[in-house]
Amino acid sequence: MLKAGIIGLGKMGISHAGIVGAHPDVDLIAICDTSSLILDTFKKYSKTKPYNDYKKMLDEESLDFVVIATPTKLHYPMVKYALEKGVNVFCEKPFSLHSKEGEELVKIATDKRLVNQVGYHNHFIGTFRELKRLISLGIIGEIVNFSGEAYGPVVTKEKGSTWRSKPEEGGGCLFDYASHVLNLIQEVLGRPNEVLGGILKSIYSNGVEDAVYTLMTLENNISGSLLVNWSDETYRKMSTSLIIQGKNGKIICDATEVKIYLKEPNLKEGLDKGWTTKYITDLAIPVNFYLRGEEYSAQIDYFVQNVLDKTQPTLNTFEQGLYTDKVIEMIIQKSKRL
Repeated sequence: MLKAGIIGLGKMGISHAGIVGAHPDVDLIAICDTSSLILDTFKKYSKTKPYNDYKKMLDEESLDFVVIATPTKLHYPMVKYALEKGVNVFCEKPFSLHSKEGEELVKIATDKRLVNQVGYHNHFIGTFRELKRLISLGIIGEIVNFSGEAYGPVVTKEKGSTWRSKPEEGGGCLFDYASHVLNLIQEVLGRPNEVLGGILKSIYSNGVEDAVYTLMTLENNISGSLLVNWSDETYRKMSTSLIIQGKNGKIICDATEVKIYLKEPNLKEGLDKGWTTKYITDLAIPVNFYLRGEEYSAQIDYFVQNVLDKTQPTLNTFEQGLYTDKVIEMIIQKSKRL
């Protein structure tokens, strides 16, 4: 059994605790948070040892891995301390607020050959995995352009200050929402290497953007747009999609379905001329424990298996998360704030 700990028991941390605690190959032996309510609850209802100091937890417990789900501004010191203790690390997204810090963490993890992963869960959603496979096969021919989009109702009115309204803590639509789409574009289509300009627009928030609109080109010369708005109350929850236009067709993909349009049929893939739709019900990844969505469990299952096998992941590595952070920096440099 692997011995695990979790640092940060907010929304994502609690979810990770449920998934890690239910994993058949893992024993969740320690958690760390600053909330006395959280600590008292774990002490009363579980055998997991509670801590309010992450260094003390990492010093006293012999952990095989730790999940870090704290605000982004705390990732660097916590991830670094865990890595230096020889602990494998799963870190929530975005990876870091400053790419120089991220580069240091990547180097430590690489030098120590520690399993490392960042929590971009879209890569464990069956529809996006199918999209990546179809694109790699060249189903729609040479790609003409793309649009990466995400909308949701995070900030729908003016309200008091929280971490979401503080850019120095990782707040704002760009870090919190757009990072998901950027990482998806990066791993499905290619790495963005130039931002041509854009807008970081405040709608209700003071100090951070509520919407991100930008144009970019990828390393393979594909061009496209990023359209993200977390102040759209026409959505019940975050909705992410990629729309990809090729010379031989088009693909529209979100978390529920992949819609493929072909000018000519592809018999090998069983795709007709015109529209074909594939649904998540046929593409979902089987998981050990379902919570919120199979993708959240699937990413932990993947990480745990790599720790067990002592192999390095090819999905959502620190290096990949770091590149997304660098693209975010490019967008900030090239965009106007309105």
